[in-house]
Amino acid sequence: MQQTILAIAGKPGLYKLVSRGKNNLIVEALDATHRRQPAFGSDRITSLADIAMFTDTDDVPLMDVLESLKTLENGKKSSVDYKKADGDELREYFAKVLPNFDRDRVHSSDIKKLIQWYNILIENGISDFKEEMKPTEGDNIDDRKDAE
Repeated sequence: MQQTILAIAGKPGLYKLVSRGKNNLIVEALDATHRRQPAFGSDRITSLADIAMFTDTDDVPLMDVLESLKTLENGKKSSVDYKKADGDELREYFAKVLPNFDRDRVHSSDIKKLIQWYNILIENGISDFKEEMKPTEGDNIDDRKDAE
């Protein structure tokens, strides 16, 4: 089952696209509540498939980074507690996932968010990152690449 997983600026966690309305998207929270809610064009909505991480050479799609993280963790949740880890621990851990990440442009908060998102996806049984999360095409999705 192909899904579009979204991040919405200002709202915690991740969301699955359920349906498109005339002036909004219907999204379902990927948390314990699985609550459905509208997301409007004025919200900054980004598909995870449209995000990339900065490296010393080319940007690497987030799906490739998540796949690398899954390989490192053998498909289980992250072994690092992103809430308690300091910046040096996070960078050391992330260097195992993406050795050539740009240390100037990838911040500790980006690594925390990546680990948080990875854990949410694994908890929800979404682990085939290449197949299940395709790039989106639509007028309501923000298609810019950024390392969030």
